[in-house]
Amino acid sequence: MNSPIAIDDVYAARERLAPYLAPTPMFTYPLLDEWVGHGIRVHVKHENFQPTNSFKVRNGLSFMSALPADRRDRGVVAATRGNHGLGIAFAGRVFGVRTTICVPVGNNPDKNAGVRALGARLVEEGRDYDESLVVAQRILAEEGGTLAHSTNDRNVVAGAATMSLEALSQVPELNAMVIAIGGGSQAVGALTVAQALRPSLTVYGVQAAGASAAHDSWHAKTMRSVDSASTIADGLATRTAYELTFPALRDGLAGFITVTDGEITEAMRVLLRTTHSLVEPAGAAGLAGLQALAPTLAGQCVGIVISGGNVDEATLRQVLDRRA
Repeated sequence: MNSPIAIDDVYAARERLAPYLAPTPMFTYPLLDEWVGHGIRVHVKHENFQPTNSFKVRNGLSFMSALPADRRDRGVVAATRGNHGLGIAFAGRVFGVRTTICVPVGNNPDKNAGVRALGARLVEEGRDYDESLVVAQRILAEEGGTLAHSTNDRNVVAGAATMSLEALSQVPELNAMVIAIGGGSQAVGALTVAQALRPSLTVYGVQAAGASAAHDSWHAKTMRSVDSASTIADGLATRTAYELTFPALRDGLAGFITVTDGEITEAMRVLLRTTHSLVEPAGAAGLAGLQALAPTLAGQCVGIVISGGNVDEATLRQVLDRRA
């Protein structure tokens, strides 16, 4: 597998993150096992328990802690649908770095408020993540600083990989992981850890059907883009595959499927009912994917990730009222 990072990069990121983050729990829930069926034991990695309620704080802290001091002094700019921005803003507060976070118009209001509360400047411009990335690049050209790309950065991917390193230490008997993919940092992290420490562990990717660029690229074996990214799962709403992560996804994933918004919202309701944890749509996509893959993974111990819990009140009400 052509991974952009090595296991030593993951160990180094774990050391840099250790002063700031405690391990997140990995729990099982009998009611969830019953719902999935097929004799599968589901192990839930609770990244929604992170300080920013998302695994992306790992990415942000890994990026910022590896950034040389002279570059920190010039500031950091990022584009995001929310969780990456929260991670970068959190890391900026920890290290005293000026951060600018670019989000599309109409972005999750709670994520926007969280970014501001962490002391970052928030710029709302563009129709989706990809257009906000163009805005971030324009600000860099005008003001200087360093881009904290949500995917195309080795330290970001190494930070994401610490989650899988932690998961394997907690549940050594894992046979497979089913991971939601937007840019792919989390899945590539899992593939890197598995290759080094558990080659028998299979990793499956899941993407929203309305934002299927990475999925389509994987099946075509070449990078593709889509015209729009329309999904309730804003954390997965990207229009392109990424140069840094695509080769590893192409070579390493055991399978890659899409799930509908209806399947994602049903998975949200199931996770709320069985784990009593707040879950955002992107955080439920792994379970939606596991349900579809259950016949293939029958009888196995399977890890899924509640990658984030930053769902705004309006979306949550729609999901609970079955209007989404």
